[in-house]
Amino acid sequence: MLVDSHCHLDRLDLSNREGGLEGVISDAQARGISHLLTVAVDLESSKSLADLTAKYDHIYSSVGVHPLQDEQLSLPTVEQITDLAKLPKVIAVGETGLDNFYSADSYDWQHESFTRHLLAAKQVEKPVIVHTRDAREETIKLLKQHQSDSAGVLHCFTETWEMAKAAMDFGFYISFSGIVTFKNADDLRDVVKKIPLERILVETDSPWLAPVPYRGKQNEPKNVYEVAQCVAEIKGVDIEELAEITTDNFFKLFNISQ
Repeated sequence: MLVDSHCHLDRLDLSNREGGLEGVISDAQARGISHLLTVAVDLESSKSLADLTAKYDHIYSSVGVHPLQDEQLSLPTVEQITDLAKLPKVIAVGETGLDNFYSADSYDWQHESFTRHLLAAKQVEKPVIVHTRDAREETIKLLKQHQSDSAGVLHCFTETWEMAKAAMDFGFYISFSGIVTFKNADDLRDVVKKIPLERILVETDSPWLAPVPYRGKQNEPKNVYEVAQCVAEIKGVDIEELAEITTDNFFKLFNISQ
């Protein structure tokens, strides 16, 4: 069994999708994807995803405001985040973080939002889901400043081994998406080689970043199988072992009883 540790079910285009959302979920289950974590990008989706996941035993959600939402939204308060994080089936805070690739000019907004998420995660004792791009030193500095026993995950990781190691020193896990299958991702695959299996998660980040051989198509949770298969090959283990370890990692990080 595999887990898609990061997807966005509410962002899927279901207009021409046979079976709609139920089709997405059943197709994932048919490929051995036992659990899903659908991740919020703003306060509205934090509430709607909590309502959605209440209907499914095997789907969980998070609460948070994505760093690239800065031009559209006011800063979330710590209280808003903590209140939402107490809803049933919410197992994480985020995604939050810093993105200097797409939105470097909003650094102050991102920094304050990230800080508030870290404070909220510590209060509710839940892991934080971190989006980080071209902000290595700043991200690690804030994680160190607001260390929590609940730690978290650097999702859709595309940064350096040095950053991964620094985060793991704080108890963080590193999650890989379909990017690891891309032809030009040799540097990322080298990072995968160095990270212990016991700290790896796999994800789709669907509907984006479909892995090879589905590039250019809408991504879905069922495609986490291809991500896991690629990571297993890099690590020199069979996919069954990779699935077992990454699933155990998911349940351990998010404090879920199997």
